[in-house]
Amino acid sequence: MSAIVVSYYTGPVLARCLASLKSEVDEIILIDNGNPPGAIEEAVAETPEGASLRILSGHGNIGFAAACNMGAASAGGEFLLFINPDAVMPAGGVARLTADGETLSRPWLQGAKLIGPDGEEQQGSRRAALTPWRAFVEATRLYKLAPRHPYFQRFNLHAQECPVDITPTATISGACFFLPRADYAAASGMDEHYFMHFEDVDFCLRFAKAGGGVYFNPHVSVTHFKSSSRANPIRIEARKTAGAVRYFNAHFSDAYPKPFLWLVAGMLWAAFGLLFVKRGFMKMLRVLRLWARSGGGAIKRARAMAARRLSR
Repeated sequence: MSAIVVSYYTGPVLARCLASLKSEVDEIILIDNGNPPGAIEEAVAETPEGASLRILSGHGNIGFAAACNMGAASAGGEFLLFINPDAVMPAGGVARLTADGETLSRPWLQGAKLIGPDGEEQQGSRRAALTPWRAFVEATRLYKLAPRHPYFQRFNLHAQECPVDITPTATISGACFFLPRADYAAASGMDEHYFMHFEDVDFCLRFAKAGGGVYFNPHVSVTHFKSSSRANPIRIEARKTAGAVRYFNAHFSDAYPKPFLWLVAGMLWAAFGLLFVKRGFMKMLRVLRLWARSGGGAIKRARAMAARRLSR
């Protein structure tokens, strides 16, 4: 049993992730895509004894998909657990995933239930198949007009009642997924053209097209802290948008008219542009406020000095 953790400026939560895996798996493969000096060593030092731990580093930030493939190629276990460095596996979680896997027909892929620190299920745990039309529905919020209409169904399903048993699901999250190593290899692993985001959506679709079963497993609740990385949020959103456009062109260019794909891509990039402008505006406001406070303080100090001189 091999766990693969990809870390990029993750922060202190990495130690909790590694500690939660020590008694669950036989080996942990930590892919260091970039971290502050001493951060990895500090996290490892806080990890209790248990599974062997190997660190693959020196390759720079090669992206999430390529790092997952690197870890899988280095793994020796029969099963692979991919888990984000800001996620914590519950006690007995891997054993339950393994046991549930024995009830499924090969090839299979399981995603755990992702919950926040508040215990609520997070967005992304279980999702429908992502098509250009469904992305259009999400972007325009057409689902609010007729939420029960089959043509206006949402991509994320976390707001629906959670299943009580393992359930077929079109798309699970790359934050925590589990499958036999042979099945990962048969699906050719992650597509390394995706640097960050949408590689998991792409993998689920390709896995299903190859005859595999994708499942959501509510028996295993993994605590996902989110946003622990110090990566630039604008750069992340740019990667996400580029990944979405690539995904639609790769899988739906024959099924959808090109003008509609262009429309969806334009809406996605427009949304990114608005976010870019908003963040830039908020940053400018913070700078102006800081400048105003500094300027006001200087004026007060000057007036106080002038008053003291007059009093003499």
